[in-house]
Amino acid sequence: MIYLDYNATAPTRPEALAALVAAVQAGGNPSSVHSLGRAARRRVEEARRSVADLVAVDANQVVFTATGTEANNMALGGYPDHAVIISAIEHDAVKQAAPDATILPVKADGTLDMDALDAALAQASRPPLVSVMLANSETGILQPIPEIAARVHAKGGLLHCDAVQAAGRIPLDMAALGADLLTLSGHKLGGVPGAAALILGASISGTAREPLPLLRGGGQEKGRRAGTEAVGAIAAFGVAAQAAKAEIPAMAALAALRDKAEADLCALGAFLPAATGAPRLPNCFSVALPGKPAETQVIALDLAGFAVSAGSACSSGKVKRSAVLAAMGYPDEIAGATIRVSFGVGTTAAQLEQFCSAWQRLAGRSVTPHTNLVKLD
Repeated sequence: MIYLDYNATAPTRPEALAALVAAVQAGGNPSSVHSLGRAARRRVEEARRSVADLVAVDANQVVFTATGTEANNMALGGYPDHAVIISAIEHDAVKQAAPDATILPVKADGTLDMDALDAALAQASRPPLVSVMLANSETGILQPIPEIAARVHAKGGLLHCDAVQAAGRIPLDMAALGADLLTLSGHKLGGVPGAAALILGASISGTAREPLPLLRGGGQEKGRRAGTEAVGAIAAFGVAAQAAKAEIPAMAALAALRDKAEADLCALGAFLPAATGAPRLPNCFSVALPGKPAETQVIALDLAGFAVSAGSACSSGKVKRSAVLAAMGYPDEIAGATIRVSFGVGTTAAQLEQFCSAWQRLAGRSVTPHTNLVKLD
């Protein structure tokens, strides 16, 4: 099986697995005062420093959670007196966390409509809390977060940024982004499921502006998130964060692999709905095959030995029309027939060439080569 679904979850790094096993075998509750408890606490705090380093913040700004979904809920549910505003292309973990939010449209290139943002901020009757993801999980398109942050802050609001897909793939500096709250997830970096984090901006960390806790109980994570920390998953998260940061210089090579694969697919007549000209992550692309539902394509490619996906992974595993592509203005024939290919530093040019050959067989027809990457009418 050639694994091309890194945006769903990255393969577990051997060093992260080793950290998980060592922590689980050592045992100990990090809240206990005996030697085993203190050792567990050291593992958690070492991981906290590594995760903080990934986004250039102090360790005390890192709040460990179990999942990115929990971190998003903590951010959006932590300010009940704010008016929540989100983009139309957010992950369901944001959309479902704020079902009454004002929804902002995106432009045809997949980036946020700034005029709509300004209008929503002007109309907000309460302090605004805006949530815009840094990198879209389906298209890889990057949002201009520093510009968004400046507009939100000018209106006295807070900005939450889901950076789950961007972490480890582009350099991240939370202060430079201007975000007040930032979500990360360990398994997207090569850790294991069970550990994620909400990063608090320097201007709110340790102040009355911190979000209200989503979980209350024993007072762990300085009272910010109750519940015994998952030491093994957190240790793996820390190791994965270190490794992912070290790999960022290699991302240019992934961008070259992406560009070559896209050119090969275009030569076969493929349509690439995410190649709009907006900045993107280096490790993924989307390809549409009108007439063949995305689910059919995913299954056929699985049988051919390729693991790809259609949109964001969800608990049911159900494939449906891409809400992201629909928000960008694509018709159902594109939004319902697009698959996502995502990869990492272990992916080779030969593997992507094999994928392109498999896609050509799946297309099952002769098509006219073209290089037009502009959205279809």
